[in-house]
Amino acid sequence: MLGLLCAAVFVLPSAACTAVDASATKFVPPVSPLGPLPKPLAPCGWWYGIGEPPTPDDITFAARHYSLVVLNATETVSLRRLKQLNPQIKVLVYKDFASARNYPGAVEGDQDAPLLPTGIGYFKAQRESPQWFAVDTSGSRIEWKSYPKHWQMTVWEPGYQKAWSDAVTAEVVREGWDGVLADNDFSTLKHYSSAVLKGAANAAESDRIIRDGMDKFLTTAGDALHQAGKILIPNVSESHLTAGRWAAHSRYDGAMEENFGLRDTGTGELLTFKGNEWKELRSQAALGESWLLLITRTKGDREQRVGYATAALLAGPFTCWSGAMTHDYRNPDWSRYQDSALGEATETANRLPSGVWDRRFTGGYVAVNPTGKDASVTPPEGLVNFDGGGAAPATMNVAAGDAVILVKPKTPPTTTPAPTTTTPPTTTDTTTPPPPPDPTS
Repeated sequence: MLGLLCAAVFVLPSAACTAVDASATKFVPPVSPLGPLPKPLAPCGWWYGIGEPPTPDDITFAARHYSLVVLNATETVSLRRLKQLNPQIKVLVYKDFASARNYPGAVEGDQDAPLLPTGIGYFKAQRESPQWFAVDTSGSRIEWKSYPKHWQMTVWEPGYQKAWSDAVTAEVVREGWDGVLADNDFSTLKHYSSAVLKGAANAAESDRIIRDGMDKFLTTAGDALHQAGKILIPNVSESHLTAGRWAAHSRYDGAMEENFGLRDTGTGELLTFKGNEWKELRSQAALGESWLLLITRTKGDREQRVGYATAALLAGPFTCWSGAMTHDYRNPDWSRYQDSALGEATETANRLPSGVWDRRFTGGYVAVNPTGKDASVTPPEGLVNFDGGGAAPATMNVAAGDAVILVKPKTPPTTTPAPTTTTPPTTTDTTTPPPPPDPTS
């Protein structure tokens, strides 16, 4: 097909036009414009190992079971051992966005420890930049009541943000960490202190100052780490209260949800499904480009079942779940539900009219009831209850704030009888071999 390519907008009778092949100007997409779709695999395991120093057995277990591990800054030997045992594992260092600390271990005498749980040392800030300590309306520094010797810092102050980002990035590069798990990307101070920041009219304004500051802090830290080829995953708190917060704060390499799949006190409903957070979690999982690090604090089977099944609703290549059974995460936990062999999801998560969410997998089925009332589901045929082993009925009840996990029944291995071999009888050849040929004369 030929077209006319003209050198002027207004074509005069004498204007020269050149005949060209119009097909040559048509955009031709590459042979494979899109990469393969991310596989919605059942949740991988991870460990928020910031409690007691890990033992050699802990590290061996972690290397075999987890896709990602978080360790304290002092655990550089464990970092290197994990990388030796499993070169594919991601190992992040714990750093707190929001505090400076002066408990033993974070300080040694009147000096900061060489490897810190924070970005800025207590004594460094006190001697060089005391204005980075947040103060209340009376001018007093704000100590976190539930965590003594943790001092709130001015996370909204650009100088503090840059100093934290520069120090943490330099350490991560020097020690060989894959990146940072940044704790306390929080939206309210009330869980740590009832103080009102100096200059704020009330607690609500204090919280707004902190939230706005964290929005900018995340950009400063994320850009610094990305420029060094490292990753940033913040521990984002209470994102169900503010629409868009999870999406905004997971934009670098993902985010951590430390209260995943827990009950809303008093209602029996599940917090994770409230507000806009659930939609944002689903969108991130479907995109399959960044980490969803999910923790359910578990006391028994119900919490483990709900946590794991809810994580399975978010199945994706970087969706990892931990059923933590200790408050300080000292043990590398592994739930029996993580051995349920769900396989790969064959559909997206579905919200049923009752409010229950369910999803089918190549190896099973999960349903989660985040509401405050019991509800029923109709599972696929041919599955058994992972908790009981019995065949699942055509209609199943799912209790309020609970879940069911169904799997394919285990098929006993088929044994083929070994073939019978018969040894032929030994015979003796009695014939006389021919004589050797005569030598040539």
